[in-house]
Amino acid sequence: MKFFFPDSQDLVDPSFDFLTEKRSETRIRQQHDEYPHEVFATPPYDGMLVSKGIVDGTGSDGGRYTIAQRQRLLRQGVRSFFRLEGRPIETMGDCGAFSYVKERRPPFSVQEVIDFYANCGFDYGLSVDHIILAFQPGLDETLSGLDVVPEEWRERQRITLELAEEFLRLHRDQRCRFVPVGIAQGWSPRSYAEAFGELQQMGYRYIALGGMVPLKTPEILSCLKAVDKVRRPETQIHLLGVTRIDHIPRFSRLGVVSFDSTSPLRQAFKDEKDNYYTLDRTYCAIRVPQVDGNPKLRRRIASGAVDQAEARRLEQACLGVLNGFDGGRCTADEALAAIQSYEGLHDERSNRAKAYREILSDQPWKRCPCEICRRIGIHVMLFRGAERNRRRGFHNLYVFHQRVQRESEGSPARGRRVGTV
Repeated sequence: MKFFFPDSQDLVDPSFDFLTEKRSETRIRQQHDEYPHEVFATPPYDGMLVSKGIVDGTGSDGGRYTIAQRQRLLRQGVRSFFRLEGRPIETMGDCGAFSYVKERRPPFSVQEVIDFYANCGFDYGLSVDHIILAFQPGLDETLSGLDVVPEEWRERQRITLELAEEFLRLHRDQRCRFVPVGIAQGWSPRSYAEAFGELQQMGYRYIALGGMVPLKTPEILSCLKAVDKVRRPETQIHLLGVTRIDHIPRFSRLGVVSFDSTSPLRQAFKDEKDNYYTLDRTYCAIRVPQVDGNPKLRRRIASGAVDQAEARRLEQACLGVLNGFDGGRCTADEALAAIQSYEGLHDERSNRAKAYREILSDQPWKRCPCEICRRIGIHVMLFRGAERNRRRGFHNLYVFHQRVQRESEGSPARGRRVGTV
């Protein structure tokens, strides 16, 4: 099973000093920063997925790339831009359907998308799709001929299939070098299977299932089982945005050879408690927000409820004690007391004492062999600023990829380029 990591311009600055919290004045964003595959000796993913919607932006969304970065990507190509030379990392391009989900039609023409894939030099290119984001399996049980499926859903599926047909035709006519990947959108197991069957008839042998991010595992499995009834042995499946690591063996048996997900990175700073991965469990990160960067604390200071000088004193005392604890100069009780004293100012309604005591007792970062944990120590556990939070996300990618490899041992697709027969 191959894991593709979707790019969202998440990088870390190697010049950042965790004690002074300052960085090099000569730093240039992206060019001097590091991607996860540059931080670790072994890349924490098998491939990268890059969305045209993220690069170019759509509608009111200006995208994540500056004009200069976008031009450099198109000029240098995807492998040079992401500094992938010499690394066993494949590249996949898609349109980023979530970025234009509210539009009546995709904002890109098929030719524009093909040009983007070809000019950037992707290994795989996904057809233009229009996401449905609805799931009603009960519609499969309605009487034949009784059309109760909303017109918008049927229209989006129809658009996706028509664009997939045009995509494959232009790919063949222009003799593109990337592997074409068709996208199936649906609202039920049967509708996914029907779309999948049509894509196979067109000639696709690598097909992605889209719109499944909000689905529960049993719903995903029901769709895969329906698809498996029409799937040819040589046709392989990619799951867009789906993370169900415990079910990799079942997915593999149903034809899935790859998936993409940002969850390991995002959970580092979006989740309430599952912020730091280990191979067998997760931990919450220790909240030590910056006085100037925490909206709630800034409001309390502005209202006069909290003294700014006292907040800064407790913040710095907390950081100092945690550094001392990591170096063996302070006890766990002293560290916990400092954390709670500061927490009383920035998040007085929360009490994470039990979780924090467990972290300080287990010290999981000291048992982790990854480059992040070895290099920055306890700072990987601190929920504080982008540099720490992203590094914790990178650590999560490292652990997640290890789990993917462990769960997918013996997978028939591993070790060869998917989508080829």
